Amino acid sequence: MRHLITATALALIHTPVLAQKAPDPARLKATVEKLVGFGTRHTLSSATDPKRGIGAARQWSAAEFSRISKSCGGCLMIETVADRFSGPRAPDGVEVVDVLAIQRGTGDPKHVVIVAGHIDSRVSDVMDATSDAPGANDNGSGSALVIEAARVLAGEKFDGTIVYALLSGEEQGLWGGQLLSATARTRGWQVRAMLNNDIVGNTLGQNGSIVDGRVRVFSEGTRSAEDIKAALTRRGIGGEDDSPSRSLAKKIDAIAEGNPAIGLDVFAVRRPDRFGRGGDHTPLLQAGYPAVRFSVGVENYDRQHQDLRAESGREYGDTVAAMDFPYLAKVTALNVAVLRELASAPAAPATVSLDGALSSDTKVSWDAVPGAAAYRVQWRRADAQDWTDSRIVRQATETLLKDVIVDDTFIGVSAISASGAESIVTFGGMASRK
Repeated sequence: MRHLITATALALIHTPVLAQKAPDPARLKATVEKLVGFGTRHTLSSATDPKRGIGAARQWSAAEFSRISKSCGGCLMIETVADRFSGPRAPDGVEVVDVLAIQRGTGDPKHVVIVAGHIDSRVSDVMDATSDAPGANDNGSGSALVIEAARVLAGEKFDGTIVYALLSGEEQGLWGGQLLSATARTRGWQVRAMLNNDIVGNTLGQNGSIVDGRVRVFSEGTRSAEDIKAALTRRGIGGEDDSPSRSLAKKIDAIAEGNPAIGLDVFAVRRPDRFGRGGDHTPLLQAGYPAVRFSVGVENYDRQHQDLRAESGREYGDTVAAMDFPYLAKVTALNVAVLRELASAPAAPATVSLDGALSSDTKVSWDAVPGAAAYRVQWRRADAQDWTDSRIVRQATETLLKDVIVDDTFIGVSAISASGAESIVTFGGMASRK
């Protein structure tokens, strides 16, 4: 690997470090057990019963966020957003409520990083709103992760805003994700990343294998939000593996490698979600925001969307007993590291332009980013997936790459803060012609 970095620029290279506070497996377990204790969290279950149903679970979660906020002098603003949805899985309609805890940034508060998990649960019959539906792993694990991330990061100061989001209605139609996406759009949030955590707490797979050192991160390549013109542009520049979502997944992979103490390898799956399936990040992708899904390295389908039962000695149902909380703590730690990095970093450059046709050199230019102390220009051969070469550029928004032929090379640019925190990479396209 060849890096063209000056000695002065070395001071700007950020090496992520683990926070002094770390996610606690015991606390994560206690949170999941509390959520399971509400009996069912089905979206169509009671919204008013103080002890059972999704309403009680949401109220308890908002209270947990409030307790966290009190511990840091009111650093979180807790609110709920709601809208009414109807569809085949809620023919009479249902009010979907998302619980948000917002840690306002010290810079532009509309620059936002979101960590989310859906709080609702289900059993075999998606319309069964009364049977016990523990939802320990799906998705008590993701909900506990979001709450624990808020505990760990509470009191820290970031340039960008962090939104901790517990979503409802996922099992009925990704409605909580739709509501979150609409909220972001209405409030003018500039979403740097959305981290959707869904089924992140087991390590024993359906086939008996144990996978405790890997987490899957799903990302889209071709953007679901692009129109025909954008699709043709992407086709012309070869940007299928460098969408904002894919760039985010690569960033998460790099953060995991830079924090070996977390103990997780990122399996960056080049697919928006599991085969033929979707999650609450899907509406964010459709709105054009960078979004990925975290999920376990191996799934156990007997423990998902199942009535509680035993058949021929085989246990079915999504219970706490099937979870691995030290593993969930590792996934939480990775989310925390990503949140810290992206909330501390500047935004990614809006556009990156390349000019090098009929030349052995390539001129790279990009939009200036507020708060950026430097930029990293990265490139790789056009038959490679990962960046192999880079150059730090300060006090300029362009550079000339000598003997780098644009026809053979993919190029992108990220923005770096004075502390060294770095944005995701913006892929380079064709320079506009006047």
